[in-house]
Amino acid sequence: MMNKIAILFGGKSTEHEVSRVSAASVLRNIDDSKYEIRVVGITREGNWYEYLGSIDNIESGLWEKDNENKKENAQNILFNKEVDVVFPVMHGLYGEDGTIQGLCKLIGIPFVGPGVLSSALCMDKVYTKYVLENFGIKQANYVVVTEYNYNKNKDKLMQEIESKLGYDVFIKPSNSGSSVGITKAHNREELIRGLEEALKYDRKILVEEALNAREIEVAVLGNDEPQGAVPGEIIPAKEFYDFEAKYQDEASKLLIPANLVDEKLQEVKELAIKIYTLLDCQGMSRVDFLMDKETGEVYFNEVNTLPGFTQISMYPKLWEASGKKYPQLIDELIELAIERNNK
Repeated sequence: MMNKIAILFGGKSTEHEVSRVSAASVLRNIDDSKYEIRVVGITREGNWYEYLGSIDNIESGLWEKDNENKKENAQNILFNKEVDVVFPVMHGLYGEDGTIQGLCKLIGIPFVGPGVLSSALCMDKVYTKYVLENFGIKQANYVVVTEYNYNKNKDKLMQEIESKLGYDVFIKPSNSGSSVGITKAHNREELIRGLEEALKYDRKILVEEALNAREIEVAVLGNDEPQGAVPGEIIPAKEFYDFEAKYQDEASKLLIPANLVDEKLQEVKELAIKIYTLLDCQGMSRVDFLMDKETGEVYFNEVNTLPGFTQISMYPKLWEASGKKYPQLIDELIELAIERNNK
């Protein structure tokens, strides 16, 4: 008897477009001889539709205008428990932050990826840092800025950031993915501009010292006995790996494996698995690091609990380089969701 799988995509996140491309990639690679697949798209306004049309239309966004192949009230597929597993191919807020996971848990349907706590925790960059520094995980120095404090005493905040971090710094919305709203500041003018940009996306901002570092990523898979893929390295086309460099600039490169000696590759992989476990991740996550170009010291950067699944995304490419092809990876993620069964 085939498992019935709901593939969710879209949503109200700033990563709506990336979610569509990831979902199209999953749909092109999932073994449809093994599963009965229901495809559910969520618009930016939060409306749910079952979509019966072409994968190309999902990728391009034309699915929303294809009324002949849309069915309304697709949330009932979940509420009526018409599927056995939900695969939320949704990045960022309202998809990767515990929202969808909580809904699935409430209904009682297994879902791919980490649970409510770890999803919410890893989505919030500030609280991820708070937890991991308690376990001695090395991280870049940082200052947390709230919208209230910024508006109350901007000059005092600028002085605190400059005295603690100096320049250059990265400015990041605490709850945002795919580098949306992230800027780099080389002076006070750029810092103020970056903070005001980040505050468009979140009321809590992370200001972090800019290390002269390489970007190393590890794909982790599993529940109680997680495994790490071979680490990869990002060579961004721009000064840092922002949204454009990730998805639009073909000059950005992925090195798989990362250009590191075997001992360093193993060290990074083991650290990724440790962090994955500390944050109670299950199913999958991608753990990202910064490696100082001069000292070789490894610093934790962030965790993505529902990483990109496009054809060029690091997560499936790292596992492919480790001997796990895309369809097999999807099978294992579904098996892990059923194994955990919302516990």
